[in-house]
Amino acid sequence: MGKVKVAIIGSGNIGTDLMIKILRTSDLLEMSVMVGIDPNSDGLARAKRMGVITCATGISGLIRMSEWKEIKLVFDATSAKAHIYNNSIIDKYPDKRVIDLTPAAIGPFLVPPVNFEDNINVKNVNMVTCGGQATIPIVAAVSKIANVHYGEIVASISSKSAGPGTRANIDEFTETTSLAIEKVGGADKGKAIIILNPAEPPMVMRDTVFTLSEKTDLDLIRNSIHEMVQEVKKYVPGYSLHQAIQFEEIPEDKPVFIEGLGLRHGLKTTVLLQVTGAGHYLPEYAGNLDIMTSAALATGEKLSMLTLS
Repeated sequence: MGKVKVAIIGSGNIGTDLMIKILRTSDLLEMSVMVGIDPNSDGLARAKRMGVITCATGISGLIRMSEWKEIKLVFDATSAKAHIYNNSIIDKYPDKRVIDLTPAAIGPFLVPPVNFEDNINVKNVNMVTCGGQATIPIVAAVSKIANVHYGEIVASISSKSAGPGTRANIDEFTETTSLAIEKVGGADKGKAIIILNPAEPPMVMRDTVFTLSEKTDLDLIRNSIHEMVQEVKKYVPGYSLHQAIQFEEIPEDKPVFIEGLGLRHGLKTTVLLQVTGAGHYLPEYAGNLDIMTSAALATGEKLSMLTLS
């Protein structure tokens, strides 16, 4: 069986880490072209050293290359605004599919262990955000057992792992993740918060997930969450529960107010997660970037199996 040829647009940290993951670990994807806009970027220089063809003139340069004809998957690791333009060009080519690692959300949100099967025929899929990839599986795990009124996530990442792209897209991060908590996680209402932690030495990614759901059997929810953690670990080995799952009953006579929903009672579930990066290109504390590239790689490989079959 051959490999599906892919291109990566964006030669920054995320694009470079994804390239190295594909080169080192994938039996299904073949790096064809690494695309950037700065000919002096470290990402393009590293790609050249690793034998990957490069393009320093963005999407306009890529589509003029002879390699473009054979490329079937394009990973976009640029920014939300840049992706809108890039996708407008790629969309003209029916045989190309796009995996969007920006918060642009042109295509439907995709979290591999939650809703991949729902999006196998979609031309452009969006990988939500790092916080979304880490936490939405947990919200979905609770939703499998009981109706979730409210899901809130707090993503804490090292400030050293937040580059210019992350900082420029913080508004998009909160909006995109909040919406995906509802659309993919199954919560009636979602909220997302991101914290850039300046601690030294840098801390690994930590995520806190709160859900308020209908009351149900605690063991059912606990088992569903543990099963989901194991599913995510298949492609993100550094993904783990940081502490035991916590439960608290919100009684009917002491409900909490949720904006947009009103008063609600039920079962509050608190899940504390930790994401340690694989260290392929980025330091291990940059689990926020690693989970994005790992989720994108897992999605690309699943799509490639459909292409090759």
